[in-house]
Amino acid sequence: MEVMQQLGALMVSAIPTALLFIVLVIAYEFLVQGPLSATLRERHARTGGAMEEAEKAIALAEARTTEYNEKLRQARAEVYKARELRVKQWNAERDAALDVTRKAAGARVREAKAALDEEAAAARETIEASAPELAAQVVRAVLPVAVGGTR
Repeated sequence: MEVMQQLGALMVSAIPTALLFIVLVIAYEFLVQGPLSATLRERHARTGGAMEEAEKAIALAEARTTEYNEKLRQARAEVYKARELRVKQWNAERDAALDVTRKAAGARVREAKAALDEEAAAARETIEASAPELAAQVVRAVLPVAVGGTR
């Protein structure tokens, strides 16, 4: 029985320690654990909010990148169309200039041909006009001198 009495005395002397422990646990809960939990919840909310904002910013950046690529593709297509239009215009101008040059060259050829035809006709007329005189000179040179004439 003595053990029971010692155990009972030990329990009675442990009551203030147990009460002090309970008071410390309650004080820890209110003074440390509560504010720490609140700070961790706030931090998690901010971090989660920052993560959501970052995801939204990434999605917005991807959308803008897609939009930029589409605008770039459209701009390239417009530049290509403008370049093709300019090349077609240059080809049309070149063809028109070549046509004008061909027509001018054709006109010059016709004028030169007409001038040559006129010169040939004038030369023929000159030759035909001088043909009797030339024939007479040839006859005088080839045939002997007529009787009574001197050479």
